[in-house]
Amino acid sequence: MLHDALIQYLSNVESAIKSLDDVYIERYEEEILTSDRLNLRVRVRFTEGHLLELNEAVMVESGSIRNLGYRYHFQNEKSKLVFRYDNTPHFPDLKTYPHHKHLANDVIPSQRPSIPAVVLEAVNNIASI
Repeated sequence: MLHDALIQYLSNVESAIKSLDDVYIERYEEEILTSDRLNLRVRVRFTEGHLLELNEAVMVESGSIRNLGYRYHFQNEKSKLVFRYDNTPHFPDLKTYPHHKHLANDVIPSQRPSIPAVVLEAVNNIASI
């Protein structure tokens, strides 16, 4: 049986995804590895053509969610990067290493945002166009 903290975490993710209008869920996969660990893979296509991909590995540690790795990628209708958050350890000079945010022409320091925050950022990017 899945740990209660993971059940609640997934419920929050699902609520954020279900709050979206005019989208097609291309992929929603919860790969349950153990009762305390899972991988999540989500692809959301907006009617405007934008794509939001959410990938992460999470586990429960001492009763709390611990993120092991993540990549939250958002691109426009022309497949050009708008933003991507990840913790791939390839920018050691950033103060938030290994966490960072890719923009179209830059990489900046950033902490890992929550999935609901990423969903909101994607929606706000589309709305500002």
